[in-house]
Amino acid sequence: MINFNGQLRPSEDTFLNHNNRGLRYGDALFESLRVVNGKLFFWEDHYLRLMASMRMLRMEIPMSFTLDFLAEEIQQTLEANHLNHKAARVRITVFRVDGGLYLPQHREVDYIIETHPLEMPFYTLNEAPYEVELYKDFWVNPDLLSTLKTNNKLVHVLGSIFAAENKYDNCLLLNTAKEVVEALQGNLFLVSGTTLKTPPLQSGCLNGIVRKKLIGIVQKLEDYELLETPISPFELQKADELFITNAIVGIQPITKYRKKEFANTVAKALVGKLNAVARLEA
Repeated sequence: MINFNGQLRPSEDTFLNHNNRGLRYGDALFESLRVVNGKLFFWEDHYLRLMASMRMLRMEIPMSFTLDFLAEEIQQTLEANHLNHKAARVRITVFRVDGGLYLPQHREVDYIIETHPLEMPFYTLNEAPYEVELYKDFWVNPDLLSTLKTNNKLVHVLGSIFAAENKYDNCLLLNTAKEVVEALQGNLFLVSGTTLKTPPLQSGCLNGIVRKKLIGIVQKLEDYELLETPISPFELQKADELFITNAIVGIQPITKYRKKEFANTVAKALVGKLNAVARLEA
């Protein structure tokens, strides 16, 4: 079952048409979050990012779109899919209502809430081999739009095809200044000694929720220094560790980039702290 504007419908139901602005123009946003036993991980952060993104895209935010209202809509969808006592992935998609060409006739929005089961109720560290490569066919344009979770993800789609065709687990994206921005499915962190680096939002990376949480965690640790700074491709092979973060997986260590293999010591130390923060804030 999916939730369309508060109505629960079968997942195979046909309720969108060719006039959908998300389909025609990518005029849409989405949020993906982890839920465990009905507890929404980092829900306030996801909600505030969604509201800020809607304002930036000049969408009209319904008066009913409160923190509690959307949380209840998520809970109803989880219950309809018998996932309210399990681990699940939730996706909320918001798109402007039908009408208009590039210029929309309306500013109001529709929304869809989808849920999918997850195997693990908490973040775990995948220590299996995980190889990445740079994707250089297309670049990320560093601006405010690139920091949002919009439905305009062609670079990520094409990068995913490149990775699959060349048997990589993921790819790292570059911006127009040839700086490393992020991975296809999350933000990037680089570890060199006791220094952790992650690209700043000015480089064009996604304003990731787990990225934000890890920055806060590391800044409180006396043993490490956290820098939001541009990362060049030349730094990748000199790093001690590389890892990717997102709201569903948590922390994904990179084990190999070209001829360089990486440890996961810092990633392993941080995943427990991330779980602790997630449980505290849920």
